Amino acid sequence: MLVTASQIAYEAIRIVGAIVLVAMGVQSLWQARRGRAVAERQEAPAVPGLRRSYLLGLGTAVANPKAAVFAMSFLPQFVPDGADIPVTLMLLALIWVLVDTVWYLGMIWVVGRARLVFERPSVRRRLEQISGVVLIGLGLRIVTDAR
Repeated sequence: MLVTASQIAYEAIRIVGAIVLVAMGVQSLWQARRGRAVAERQEAPAVPGLRRSYLLGLGTAVANPKAAVFAMSFLPQFVPDGADIPVTLMLLALIWVLVDTVWYLGMIWVVGRARLVFERPSVRRRLEQISGVVLIGLGLRIVTDAR
């Protein structure tokens, strides 16, 4: 009885999920055709200031203990014998911060350049069309896929 009930529940969830995917795909294609998605996104609120973004990122980094735990377990292996341990660890941490800063500044630049491309109405419309077709395809695959 339980196996039969779970089979029925699984099929119901699978069918409902497929319907949702197809509906989302159709909606995406419809929005791309009407150009509504482009107009809605252009009315989005302005990007917050740099200070607010910086403080948000800093708060996130400080609130995340994983980085500190990783640093405390990873960096000590690079302290040479006879070196002043606290000074060497601080120097290694500073180098790590500098490398991360250069990396993230590069990523910000790349994403900023990509944003210019993705903001074009023709590119947005094409992405809506592609995502709509993919969602419909996934929904149909779920329905037709045998267990």
